[in-house]
Amino acid sequence: MAAPHVAQTARDLAGRAVVLKVDTERYPSLAAQYHVSSIPNFAVFARGQLQFQQAGLVDANTMQSWLARAA
Repeated sequence: MAAPHVAQTARDLAGRAVVLKVDTERYPSLAAQYHVSSIPNFAVFARGQLQFQQAGLVDANTMQSWLARAA
């Protein structure tokens, strides 16, 4: 389950990054815009541009490394 890792990343990066979840059933057009075909799907944005995207489970350390690379 990805939720604990997302929550940990949000806590660890509070004030430095925005971490959020999107309900793809409620916002299918957003999922289509970013070609989300499986869940979980993680995307990192910097300065409004998609920097990285990956489907599948990842741990909090991996998420934090993605965000550090995008900063």
